[in-house]
Amino acid sequence: MVPMERNVSVEIIFSLLGFTDYPELQIPLFLIFLFMYVITVVGNLGMIALININPKFHTPMYFFLSHLSFVDFCYSTIITPKLLENLVLADKTILYFSCMFQYFLSCVAVVSESYLLAVMAYDRFVAICNPLLYTVAMSPRLCILLVTGSYIWSIFAPLILLCYALQLKFSRFNVINHFFCEYTALIAVSSSDIHIPSLLLFCFATFNEVSTLLIILTSYVFIFVTVLKIKSASGRRKAFSTCASHLTAITIFHGTILSLYCIPNSKNSRQVVKVASVFYTVVNPMLNPLIYSLRNKDVKDAFQKLVSTKIPLQ
Repeated sequence: MVPMERNVSVEIIFSLLGFTDYPELQIPLFLIFLFMYVITVVGNLGMIALININPKFHTPMYFFLSHLSFVDFCYSTIITPKLLENLVLADKTILYFSCMFQYFLSCVAVVSESYLLAVMAYDRFVAICNPLLYTVAMSPRLCILLVTGSYIWSIFAPLILLCYALQLKFSRFNVINHFFCEYTALIAVSSSDIHIPSLLLFCFATFNEVSTLLIILTSYVFIFVTVLKIKSASGRRKAFSTCASHLTAITIFHGTILSLYCIPNSKNSRQVVKVASVFYTVVNPMLNPLIYSLRNKDVKDAFQKLVSTKIPLQ
């Protein structure tokens, strides 16, 4: 417990370098990220509201989608405001416990999203491969258990990593070469041996990726086999269209995570890591509601109907 006493006995401060290597891009990046954050907030909260107020969307698929939108909104809100602040202010510091808290919440969000995407893949498998048993198989109780289990595990793994991070020794002032308190960048500035926390991160990230991708790939193998057995071309197109949005979200999210955390001794430069991190912390939360709304006729129709009913009241 000595390292923790040493950490809290003095005020430890971190400074987030962010994108300071490109001073001429600070304002353009601020405007771009601000625009993306507004789209993220409006899109995800709008998706949640639309799903909750429209009885047509009170189904397992949209229940999971509303939780995905909630996680995306939280994830972006954990990261982006501090990123925007650091782009326009000279003071880029963040206090020790604020940094640890940001890491923990961001890690909870990313693990939650990973398992929610896997749950949504299983939901599509049941809907396409066993349509007659769908309402029975995907009961409200099972849906709640799947979402609750995703949230519980998303807290457990980051909590273990946080306990190890809190044991690390840091100097009074530390410079983190990232735009948020990302775990590898955070522990890299410690003067302690980081072999164990680095190994734990690799193990947890690999386990999460393997387990969720195994569920996703298995589900879609059965889905593709079932769809190929459909005789009508229109039926095959309809079945594939219900999965296209989900597959797009999976590709963007898991492609980035795999390249960053599941390749041991990665040679990626810190700039490449920061750019890749932008995709799963800022871009992906913005794209998910757009992907699911623009490619979903029911969502577009419901939104247009909602707008048309509001216009006469103005």
